[in-house]
Amino acid sequence: MTNTPDSKKTNTIDPGHGDRGGEGNYDAARRYDAGVEKTVKDGRTEELAEKAKQALDGEEGDALREAEQQGKNAETPAKK
Repeated sequence: MTNTPDSKKTNTIDPGHGDRGGEGNYDAARRYDAGVEKTVKDGRTEELAEKAKQALDGEEGDALREAEQQGKNAETPAKK
């Protein structure tokens, strides 16, 4: 919330200050992007892809596929 000159509060997204939830979560997006960039720079993509394959082929595979399907079926603002 930002104070306007007439002291009314308005809802605004301020990308430079704090963690913002919802569609304007700039901090989370920056952290995610930085993590992906570090993973690629460190050359860990093949290692992590192999771990993911093993997880899908292992005991937790069914649960992972179910969670993926739930995510795909979830109601989002764009789907309403």
